[in-house]
Amino acid sequence: MNEKAGIGVIGTGFARRVQIPAFLECGAPVVSVASGHLSNAEETAREFDIKHFTDDWRETVAHPDVRLVCITTPPVSHFEMTRAALEAGKHVLCEKPMAMTTAEAAAMTALAKEKNVLALIDHELRFLPGRRRAFELLRAGAIGRVRHVKANFRAPHRGGPDAPWNWWSDKTAGGGTLGAIVSHLLDSLFWFLDTEIDEVYCRLQTHVKERKDAGGALRPVTTDDEANLILKFAAGEWTADATGVVSASMAEYPKYQNRLELFGTDGALRIEARGELFLARAGENDWTKIDTDLGRNVEGVGDTGFARGFMSFAPAIVDALLDGRTAIEHAATFEDGLRVQKVLDAARASDAGSRVLSLES
Repeated sequence: MNEKAGIGVIGTGFARRVQIPAFLECGAPVVSVASGHLSNAEETAREFDIKHFTDDWRETVAHPDVRLVCITTPPVSHFEMTRAALEAGKHVLCEKPMAMTTAEAAAMTALAKEKNVLALIDHELRFLPGRRRAFELLRAGAIGRVRHVKANFRAPHRGGPDAPWNWWSDKTAGGGTLGAIVSHLLDSLFWFLDTEIDEVYCRLQTHVKERKDAGGALRPVTTDDEANLILKFAAGEWTADATGVVSASMAEYPKYQNRLELFGTDGALRIEARGELFLARAGENDWTKIDTDLGRNVEGVGDTGFARGFMSFAPAIVDALLDGRTAIEHAATFEDGLRVQKVLDAARASDAGSRVLSLES
C-alpha cells in the first residue's frame, strides 16, 4: 500500500457509488469507511474489501493510514468533520455545499490555510473533458467576452410524493436544491468567468410540501425543490457587463438535464450534462458540435456527468497526494467553496426578503 495515498471515506451514498470505485481504479487504497449506520459501513467495506469500517467517523479521521478524508455527508456535518480532519493534519475532500453558513466556510478556509494541506471541494464537473475544452475555447476568445449565462438543471426525482422524507427534506440538515445543485452551478460560473457575483435575486419554492418518513408518518418538507436566481457579475477579463440566470429543479419532468450556455460578444458555447460541447459563432444560424472526449462513467451508475467528472478528478487527487502537492490545477479549493457559500447565503436572504441583494453589503 502506498502510504501517501490512503483514503478514508465518511458517508456511503455518493462515496459508495462513485468515489470509492474511482479511487480504487486509479490505485489509491481506501483504508477506512464510516457511516452513521454501522450496517452501511460494513456492507460497503465488504463490497470493496476495505479493512476498517465504523459508525464513528472520528475513527476514520484518526486512522493512521488515512491521508485524505473524503467527507460525503449532509452539509450540517461538514464543519465539524472538516475541522477534525484538518486538526489531525489530514488532507480533505469535502462535498458541496461546503458548509451551512459563510461563517463556517470562512473558518474552514482559514484553518486549511493554516495547516497547509490539500483542501478541496468536490466540484468534479470541472474535470469533464468537454468542460475543460470549453474553458480553453473561452480563454482563446472563441466567443469574445461573455455577456450572459444560462444554467438550467432539471430532474424529476423529487417531483412526486413517493420520494421519502430524509435529510434532503430537512433545512436544519442543509438539504434542498439551492445547496445541493445550485452550488455546482455557481461554481461552474465562477470557474468559467473568473469574476465575482455582485448582485443576486432568488426565489425558492417547495412544490411537494409533505413526505413520509421511514416510519410512514407525514412530515413537512422545510427545504426547496426549486431555485431560481438572477445574477449580476462584476467586470472581468472574460466578461462584458454580464448577467446570468440559474434555474434548478428536482421536480421537473420529463428527464434529467444539466445545460450551461455562455453567450458572448462573438458567439456562444453550450455544454450538456456529460460534457457534450457546441459552438455557435456570431452570424451563424445553429450550433456546431465540437468533438470531445466524454471520459468514462462508473459502471452501473446513472450517466449524469458527475461520475464521469469524478473519474477524471480522482487520478489528479491521487497524483497530488503522491507528489506532496497542496494544489491541483482547476480543482475547486476551500476559497472557491467560500465564494459559493457567500452567494448561497445571499440567495436565501434575497428569497426571505423578496429583494435584490448586493454581495458588497
